[in-house]
Amino acid sequence: MRRLIFGIISVLLLGIEVLIGLFAHGWVRIYLGDVLVVILLYTIVRTVIPDKNIRWFIIPSVILLFAFAVEFLQLWGFCDRFGITNKLLRIIIGTGFSKIDLACYLAGIIPCYVTEFLIAKKQADQRASKLPRQ
Repeated sequence: MRRLIFGIISVLLLGIEVLIGLFAHGWVRIYLGDVLVVILLYTIVRTVIPDKNIRWFIIPSVILLFAFAVEFLQLWGFCDRFGITNKLLRIIIGTGFSKIDLACYLAGIIPCYVTEFLIAKKQADQRASKLPRQ
C-alpha cells in the first residue's frame, strides 16, 4: 500500500514539476522546482524499492549525493563538454551551477529524511508489538 501512495505522490510531483517548467517564473521556478525535484526522486525510488533491510537514512542520502553530483556536473559544463544539444535533455541535466540549488536540495531532502525515520520507527514498533511478552 505504501508503494502505491509513493507512486501517486510521484505522479503528482512530476505534474507539478512539468507545470513549473512550462509556466512558472521567479522564485517558484528558481527555488521551489529544485526543492521538489529531490522529493520527486525520493518518491520514485520509494515506489520502486521495497522497505525491507534498508537503513532509514540511506535512500535520502543517496538521492542528495546524486543531486549534488548533477549540480557539480553543471559546474564542470557536462552538457557542453559532451555536445548535448537536445533542449529537453539540457533542461533535465541543467547547464548552470548554483550554490543556492545545493541549499534547495538540502531543504527538499529534509522531509524525506523525516518520512524515512517515521517509517522505520513504525516498522520497529510493529516488530516490537509482535514479540512475546515476558
